[in-house]
Amino acid sequence: MTNSVLYETPGPRAKRRAFYASFGVGAALLAAAAWALIQLGRRGQLTAEKWGPLIDPTNATFATLWNFLGQGLLRTLQVAALAMALSLVIGTALALTRITSAAWYRWAVVGVVELLRGIPVVIAIFFAARVLPELGIDLPTAWYLVIGLTAYNSVIIAEILRAGILSLPRGQSEAAYAIGMRRRQVLFSVLLPQAFRSMLPALISQLVVVLKDTSLGFVIGYQEFVRQGQISIQELNNPIQAYFVIAVVFIVVNYALSRVAVFTEHRLSRRSAAGATTLAQREPVGK
Repeated sequence: MTNSVLYETPGPRAKRRAFYASFGVGAALLAAAAWALIQLGRRGQLTAEKWGPLIDPTNATFATLWNFLGQGLLRTLQVAALAMALSLVIGTALALTRITSAAWYRWAVVGVVELLRGIPVVIAIFFAARVLPELGIDLPTAWYLVIGLTAYNSVIIAEILRAGILSLPRGQSEAAYAIGMRRRQVLFSVLLPQAFRSMLPALISQLVVVLKDTSLGFVIGYQEFVRQGQISIQELNNPIQAYFVIAVVFIVVNYALSRVAVFTEHRLSRRSAAGATTLAQREPVGK
């Protein structure tokens, strides 16, 4: 029987070394956290005056502050949802266009992708807010942020999906053509669904980046979650506490996004397996 792992099973000495190393690292991290808390306590950063408006519902400022922050969080989620949806749609279209484009105009598609990949996202947002009004396209501020985020992230998603399609075995498309499927059917029914499933971790990571990049809306004066937090800091003078809570909220939202994506992947995998089983049961058994 061959070993199914890429390395040998650790022996007793290796296990002891791993245990001692893990224990040492854990103790060092706990010591660092304790030292940080002690230092913060000495500087008055752990008082109820600093944390109360953020975590104490009985505090007089709690409801007003979270109503203010909640408005920014809602704007952040709205912009992120729009940018994610548009980036996925446009990115998929760009990936398919680059794969199926003829040689005489492929350079234009590649040029657009490489141009937008090379521009920092903050510049894309700034140009959307400054150039579009000069062209007579006046939009709400939120849409300039959505356009900038979409322009950058759609080409990244396009490259992720293109890599996923190109990584599939050639036999997938050859078998589809052999049973009479057309090129469009092969792309949308065979290759693209598999590319989405295989590249889902990378897509999730990019969608998380979209959500975090909404904080760049400050360059065009858009008051999203982080900007609202900055305004509240000016009144309450608690930057450590406010940014810590904002970071926790982002972590929770991003974790929820990743769990939804994992759930969707499992559902798609089970549906594909059920479909394959049903098809196998319908096929006549040869003698």
